Amino acid sequence: MMTSGIDCAMPLTAKSAQALAAHGYRFAARYLVPAGYDWKRLTRAEAEAITAAGMQIVSVFETAARRSAGGALAGHADGALACREAHTVGQPAGSAIYFAVDYDAGPEQYDEIEAYLRAAAAEVPDYRIGVYGSYAVVEQMAKRKVCSHFWQTHAWSRGRKSPFANIHQYKTNVSVDGIAMDLNQSFGQEGWWNTKAAASDNRLDKADADALVRILQATWAAAKTQTDKDEIHRLANVVRRVSGQPEVKP
Repeated sequence: MMTSGIDCAMPLTAKSAQALAAHGYRFAARYLVPAGYDWKRLTRAEAEAITAAGMQIVSVFETAARRSAGGALAGHADGALACREAHTVGQPAGSAIYFAVDYDAGPEQYDEIEAYLRAAAAEVPDYRIGVYGSYAVVEQMAKRKVCSHFWQTHAWSRGRKSPFANIHQYKTNVSVDGIAMDLNQSFGQEGWWNTKAAASDNRLDKADADALVRILQATWAAAKTQTDKDEIHRLANVVRRVSGQPEVKP
C-alpha cells in the first residue's frame, strides 16, 4: 500500500503537523542531529506533536551532504551521535535510522559509502540501518547487503526507480502551508515509528528500572572522568523515562 509523506528541515509544531495530516500526509521524515544543528533537529516534543497528529516519524541523520565519503571513521562518529539522539527523542528499538548520501555519488565512492554505513550500524545496535541516496546508491548498497531500509531520491537518479526503495522522494523544494519540504511516497517496511509505540514497547517495570538505576549510580561513583559521569547520568535518565518516572537533573 502506497503512503504519502514529507521530509523537511524545519521543525514541525503541533499546528503544522495537524495541517500536514489534514492534507493526507501520513509520515514526516525529520533529522536526528546533534546540538549545533538546532534549526533542523528533531526533539521529543516535536515527535509527540507529529504522533498526536496521526503521522509516523522517519529518522534521518545528516550533517553534511558528502559526509559518507569519510568512510568508516566518519561512520563510527555519526553512528554514535545518531544513537544518542535516537535515545534522547525516545525512538523505539527496532525502528530505522537512515543515513544520508546527499550527493551524486559514483562508483569511486561506493566502497567508502559501504564502510561508512557498516561503521554507523556498529554504533546503533538497537536500530536498523537505512540509506538515503540516488538510484545507484540504493542499488549498490542493497546488492552489498549493507542496509535493511532504502530511501531513494529522484535527484541524480536519471529517471530510474529502484525496486529496493521503501521510500521514494519524488519531488523536492515545494511549499505546503508555508512549510518548505519534499514530497515522498512509501511502500512498506519504512522503519518508521511514533511516540505511542515507544511508550508501550519500551516501558520498564518500575522495580526493574530502579534496580538498573542503582547499578548505574554505583558505576557513576566509580567513574574517573566527568565525561563518563555525564554519560552514565544520561543513561540513568533514559531508564527513568522508559519506566514512566521523571528524569533527574545533574
